[in-house]
Amino acid sequence: MDSIKVTEYMDRQPVLLTPEMSLAAAVDALLEKKKLGAPVVDASGQLVGFLSQQDCMSVMLKSSYHCDLVANVNDCMRSDVLWVSPDDSVLRLAEQMLGPKPKVYPVVEEGKVIGTINRTDVLNAINKYMQQCYLAPA
Repeated sequence: MDSIKVTEYMDRQPVLLTPEMSLAAAVDALLEKKKLGAPVVDASGQLVGFLSQQDCMSVMLKSSYHCDLVANVNDCMRSDVLWVSPDDSVLRLAEQMLGPKPKVYPVVEEGKVIGTINRTDVLNAINKYMQQCYLAPA
């Protein structure tokens, strides 16, 4: 199972946000694409943060009391982002995801975001692997 790599199961067309983007626009993008969160990248595609639905909900809840959502992604994103490389093992990532870690990881190659991988992708990889176990001759 260690031979199953992130690159085989990652989303190659992730939602990418920018720090200057309004939070309202970021939320629209996340909802439209049904994403739990998205990497935040600079103009050159370098990972600078991550914005989750939870981060958005917190700020939007506070703003809803005064109807004044003026925040940008930069105001709400996390800058200490856990990420994986395309050559990382899905098994190791699955073990990491068992704890209170993120549900979505940016996939970074040479400093640039090239995709994302989430718990559903990892579960799909493990499921396919397990199906092969049952089909293999004893």
